[in-house]
Amino acid sequence: MTTRRPRTPGRTPASRRPIPRRVPTTPPAAATDLPTPEAKAGADGERRVVLAVAIGAHGVAGEVRLKVFAEDLGAHTVLNGGALTLRSVRPGNNGAIARFAEVSSRDAAEALRGTQLWVPRDSLPPLEEGEYYHADLIGLAAFSDTDEPLGTVVAVENFGAGDVLEIERPTGKRFMVPMRADAVPEWNAERLVVTTAFIEA
Repeated sequence: MTTRRPRTPGRTPASRRPIPRRVPTTPPAAATDLPTPEAKAGADGERRVVLAVAIGAHGVAGEVRLKVFAEDLGAHTVLNGGALTLRSVRPGNNGAIARFAEVSSRDAAEALRGTQLWVPRDSLPPLEEGEYYHADLIGLAAFSDTDEPLGTVVAVENFGAGDVLEIERPTGKRFMVPMRADAVPEWNAERLVVTTAFIEA
């Protein structure tokens, strides 16, 4: 499959917001079993996609401040395997403000700080021709067009000119590759190919 357009979780096909490799908060002990944004499976082997992370409480009525990685978080009401039910979400400063059925106080909202909100990968809308989810690229093995192993895709960034893949070599060194047809001519569920001209030594 050699699709071109990215798609993050939600219902906006032309979305170009990446799912970050790291989140800005440190999960509390209660949340340490949750996947990081680049994780492709939970402890039970289920593939998961992180849509947002809780970054604190808002007000005194149990609302939660979120950093959102998806275009339309409100399209997903059942989160974290049914542990959280999203009742409402609205824009907030540097993110969004959400209300969950299970959270009714500021203390309960604050206790969610660092918790990542995820859905199973197979619950996301099907992709159309020319689309991909960032989560499907992260973790792929990267090879040159002469079949030389290069490393692993560890992040998908966007600095305003389109998606850019961050590839980590086995040595730990990283390099960036634009997600364009001339740089990444093909990929599938197991690997992607990078044109030699775009490979950094």
